[in-house]
Amino acid sequence: MAEYSPQQIEKRWRLFWQKQKTFQVNLKKAKKPYYNLMMFPYPSAEGLHVGNVYAFTGSDIHGRFMRMRGFDVFEPMGFDAFGIHSENFAIKKGIHPKILIQKNVNKFREQLKSLGCLFDWKHEVDTTKPDYYKWTQWLFLQLFKAGLAYRKKAPVDWCLSCKTVLADEQVISGKCERCDSEVVQKEAEQWFLRITKYAEKLLKNLKTIDWSERTKLAQKNWIGKSEGALLKFPILNSKFSIKVFTTRPDTLFGCTYLVLSPEYPLIGNWKLEIENWDEAQNYIKKSKRKTELERTELAREKTGVELKGIKAINPANNEEIPVFAADYVLASYGTGAIMAVPAHDQRDFDFAKKYNLPIKIVVDGKGYLIGSGKFDGMFWDKARWEITKFVGGKKLLITISAIG
Repeated sequence: MAEYSPQQIEKRWRLFWQKQKTFQVNLKKAKKPYYNLMMFPYPSAEGLHVGNVYAFTGSDIHGRFMRMRGFDVFEPMGFDAFGIHSENFAIKKGIHPKILIQKNVNKFREQLKSLGCLFDWKHEVDTTKPDYYKWTQWLFLQLFKAGLAYRKKAPVDWCLSCKTVLADEQVISGKCERCDSEVVQKEAEQWFLRITKYAEKLLKNLKTIDWSERTKLAQKNWIGKSEGALLKFPILNSKFSIKVFTTRPDTLFGCTYLVLSPEYPLIGNWKLEIENWDEAQNYIKKSKRKTELERTELAREKTGVELKGIKAINPANNEEIPVFAADYVLASYGTGAIMAVPAHDQRDFDFAKKYNLPIKIVVDGKGYLIGSGKFDGMFWDKARWEITKFVGGKKLLITISAIG
C-alpha cells in the first residue's frame, strides 16, 4: 500500500481545483444558491491559529454537505484587516500597518488555500481596500439619509493613555489590553443605528426561519421587544419622580426599594438632600471604571450604595422605600432605574439579602396575587394591567433600550 504524502498529493489537487475553478460559483446563473459564510480572520498575527482552522473546517464540512445535496455553494473568504487588533500588532512589530498587514494577508491567504476549503477567491474581501470600504461608506450614507443613523451621548470604555474607545473585550480587569493603563467609563457622542424601528418585523419573521427554539429565544432577547408598563415613583418632599419600565407591574406591591444606575441624571440634583454624598460619589466614580460586561455579570456579587435622605413612594401602597445606586443597573437600559421586587427576582433577592431589605411575596405558586390589597386572588397576567391602570401607569410595547 502506497504511503500517503500530503505535500505531494494535496498540492497536486489544489492546483487542479484552481485550474478547473472548481470552487467558483456563477452567482447570476446559480439555480440552487447556498451562501455559506464564516468569520473573516483578523490578519493581526504571523499566521492563522488553530482556532481559525478549527472553525473554518467545521463550516466547510457543512458547505460540502450542501454541495453534495446539489446546491451551488458560495463560500467567500477575506480579511477583517482594520481595527485595534491590527494596529496593536503593527505597534508591537514597529512596522507601518499598511506594510505589515498586507504581508500578513498574503501569508494568511496562502495558509487558507492550503486547507483545501471551498473558498471562492474570485470574491475575496479585504476591508482595507477602497473598493470594499467605499460600499460600507455608501451603506452608512443611505442609513443616514433614511433617518436610521443618528448621534447621541452614551457611556463608553475609555483608555486614559491611548485616548481611545475600547470594546468590552479589550478591557482586562479594568485595564487596557494594549498598554495596561486604567480604563474608565465616560460619556461620548457616538453614532447609533435605529434598528429598534424594525424590532416588530424581526420578531414576526422569526416564525418563518428554520432555527432551533433555543436560537430563536436568544434572538428575541437580543431584539429586546418587551410588553410592560411605565410607572412613576414620586420622591418624598420633592417635585421629582423616578420613571421605571417593568414587564411585571403585577408585582408592584412587592417592590421594597428602587435602584438607579450610577449615571442616573437626577442624582446630581440631590447633592444637598443625600446625607452620604461623598460616599455615594466615591461609589459612582468606581462604577464608571467598570465595563458593562463586568457590571452585568450574573455571577458577580452585587454592590451598591443607599442614597440616604432620599425616599421614593411606592404608588401601589404609598409606602416609603429606599433608593440605591448600583452598578448592575445600566443607564442605557430602559430608563436607567428599576423597581426591585426581591421575592420574585433573583438579582433583587441577592441584593436585598446583602443589604437587609424587606422581601415581600405577592404572587403565589399558581400565579395568583397575594398581599396586594384589592387585587388579591387575581391572576398575574390580568393583574398587571389592572395595577398599571390603578397607579396611573402607561402600558407599553417597546424595545427596552429605546426608552428615553
